[in-house]
Amino acid sequence: MTALQSIPVDVIISRATKYAEENPVVVGTSAAITSILAAVLIYRRRDMKRDGNDYDSQLTGGFKILNNSDHTLKGQEFHTSISEYEDMFSGARKSTGAITSVESIESRKEQYASMVNHFYNLVTDFYEWGWGQSFHFAPRFHNETFVESIKRAEYHLCSRLGLKPGMKALDVGCGVGGPMRNIAVFSGASIEGITINQYQVNIGNKYNAKSGLENVCLSRQGDFQQLPWPDNYFDSAYEIEATCHSPDRVITFTEVARVLKPGGRFTGYDWVVTDKYDPNNKTHVRIKEGIEVGNGLPTLATPQHILDCLEKSGFEVEDSYDANKGVHAANEIPWYDTLNGKMSLSGFRMTHVGRLVTHSMVWTLELLRIAPKGSTRVSALLNATAIDLVDGGKLEIFTPSYFFVARKK
Repeated sequence: MTALQSIPVDVIISRATKYAEENPVVVGTSAAITSILAAVLIYRRRDMKRDGNDYDSQLTGGFKILNNSDHTLKGQEFHTSISEYEDMFSGARKSTGAITSVESIESRKEQYASMVNHFYNLVTDFYEWGWGQSFHFAPRFHNETFVESIKRAEYHLCSRLGLKPGMKALDVGCGVGGPMRNIAVFSGASIEGITINQYQVNIGNKYNAKSGLENVCLSRQGDFQQLPWPDNYFDSAYEIEATCHSPDRVITFTEVARVLKPGGRFTGYDWVVTDKYDPNNKTHVRIKEGIEVGNGLPTLATPQHILDCLEKSGFEVEDSYDANKGVHAANEIPWYDTLNGKMSLSGFRMTHVGRLVTHSMVWTLELLRIAPKGSTRVSALLNATAIDLVDGGKLEIFTPSYFFVARKK
């Protein structure tokens, strides 16, 4: 062990990373370099700094996936979590229609808290590694980078809510707090968020502190079906691709209305199937089910269902539309194009080949017992779902960005 500790790890890592960045399509190289570095890094595990740079390295950042001291799960618990999650989607991707039955959907609704918690225990690190701290899609124009489009989608919510210094807003399903921090910096408002997943709370609040935003951004663990705040507490509220996890949006939206002040606005982006979706088309059903199993969803709703639930929950809908309605317009880059990716260093992880490289790395780390058992199954789940999302976008039967803004009556 002494000999291993004396090896110039930083030099080895730098050289290996440089090679991988210069040759990103050589998938096999990832596994080979991972095997070499793993033997060294097993003795050099480090805590996450949570400064926004933990996952910057194309290679060494990947060693931290499901393998950091912040995580609430340890060892065998990861394998148990993925097994229990897969059981909730029994038959998925094996028999089209298997998880669309009333019985299957109702079973997931009953277990939604466990389902969503399992899901984010397993995928949060993968999302940060490949996507960043804002776990959502966004419409994108040709003159925009990926990050610019993500922030513009968040700032659009600010503008529709009229957020400004002195206001207090609720982030419904805040994840690790990427949108929360962007919105707080942009608007000057204070943001409190809720997520059912304790791991996300732990790291989200670390990010808040590292960003110097701990006085205006706060994540709390809890269920958005039973919000822990008193009546009339917030000026505004928003959700970004979060309430799609809800087993009953009327309950969720009613809770949001309860904690809003009279006249307060609630806005967001939700995942829905569009009017082009045909429940009698097996290809459409296969894609829909793939999106559901790969994202912890009871079932995908329709736009009208979203609007009906808002009206039943004490809101007056002021505006709604698909923010991706121009998905294939000449001046737009399709929202799903990022999953196809471009062969650049910044977008490589999101590409099909980039995901294969990550999968190869995760497989090797699990083989060497550095990554916990079950890690490769999570990677495979997300890879399959990326294909379903792209297919749904190409056919325009699914959008992750159905926008709404509603006022509390």
